[in-house]
Amino acid sequence: MVEESLGTEQVGRHWLIDLDWYEQNNRSFFTLAQGCLCPRCRERQKEGKTPPADLVVNIRDCCSNLPGFIGGELTILESIFRLFLVNGNEPLDLAELSSQLNEWLGGDSYRTSVEVLSRLLRDERYYGIRQVLT
Repeated sequence: MVEESLGTEQVGRHWLIDLDWYEQNNRSFFTLAQGCLCPRCRERQKEGKTPPADLVVNIRDCCSNLPGFIGGELTILESIFRLFLVNGNEPLDLAELSSQLNEWLGGDSYRTSVEVLSRLLRDERYYGIRQVLT
């Protein structure tokens, strides 16, 4: 029954990092994303003047290629945030998100299940990950 209601509730709904959410909530995307930068990019980005969309592209093209960018030592929400960065912040539905996280985390099928991700993202208030209709 949970899978049934989850399936019909989530049809056509995707998730992404809402870059506008940070400004609306007086938060800094740069500050949060800075922890995802590799040492070389962190040095280049010290001033924090890079537009958020450019920072996402930079992380996707450079920093996400380092080993351990997404790993089991991170919280699931941090892993989700980084997965969106890896994908250039393209919208993903819960099934895609679950599948990709499962691959990155080496088959951690419980923490990356659609049900767990749905609950985590529904109440998420730190990373600016929001649902969008596609």
